[in-house]
Amino acid sequence: MTDGMTAEPVWDVGAELGEGPVWVERDRALWFTDIKRRKLHRFDPATGGQLSWDAPDMPGFCLPAADGGFVVGLSDGLHRFDPGTGAFAPLAEVEPHLPRNRLNDAVVDPAGRLWFGTMDNGESDASGALYRLHADGVPRVMGGQCTITNGPAVSPDGRILYHVDTLGRTIHAFDLDEAGRLSGQRVFATIDPADGHPDGVSMDADGHVWVGLYGGWSARRYAPDGTLVDSVRFPVANVTKVAFGGPDLCTAFATTARQGLDAEALAAQPLAGALFAFPVTTPGLAGCEIKQGLTRAQDPQSGETRVDEDRP
Repeated sequence: MTDGMTAEPVWDVGAELGEGPVWVERDRALWFTDIKRRKLHRFDPATGGQLSWDAPDMPGFCLPAADGGFVVGLSDGLHRFDPGTGAFAPLAEVEPHLPRNRLNDAVVDPAGRLWFGTMDNGESDASGALYRLHADGVPRVMGGQCTITNGPAVSPDGRILYHVDTLGRTIHAFDLDEAGRLSGQRVFATIDPADGHPDGVSMDADGHVWVGLYGGWSARRYAPDGTLVDSVRFPVANVTKVAFGGPDLCTAFATTARQGLDAEALAAQPLAGALFAFPVTTPGLAGCEIKQGLTRAQDPQSGETRVDEDRP
């Protein structure tokens, strides 16, 4: 339990829409994005070091690849990113038939498979879906149709995937098999309208689910049976996602957002958009690196990158 603890700011970065925090063990730093301002950020808690890069489009996530560098989800699809040069290179196109959509949150499962969601950038059409990047380099729809997808997150044993329908205020759970197939969709938890909207989710080592509450001034922790067991208060309304880092993975970092706040709200929340941190007694999970699908999928006849939109 956190005993009513309040999260404290560690970087007043002023993100319009901070998202996708992830601890990258190979450089012992926290990475996250500012989707609307098209930024990638890196925070080193040991030194307080802060680095930022411009992205060519809205980055929903930035996750480490096992062969080096990162994979970033931009509006038009997946791109390789080299922090040494700041260069982006296309990896796989996603939803070219839905130009209003963009990529949002993502996770890497214990098998090294990348899971990510898409959403309507206008937050009105139910055009978003949950994708997995397959070993052949092709992203394929796996389910989870809704307007704003968030998460996903995968349990410590790799057998349950959690997915968030943000506007539906629902966290869903799926059974995940060794081949990366989903089944048994069910409601894991619902959020009362008075408590905000569920945003990104993450896991701790005990298989508990942490969720940021957009408009809810807090992050919550749910037991594997869906029981609410803890909550951490923030001095800002829009909490987007929690990630665990530090040498023992017992520091929780959380991204927040200024998006949608008027001048009065911003005056009352001067730290809106900052990166926050608070200690936890149960560590988070060590982050996984993407191992599958890192070669651009190409049509064997034309040599052009192909997108397979068939469902498995």
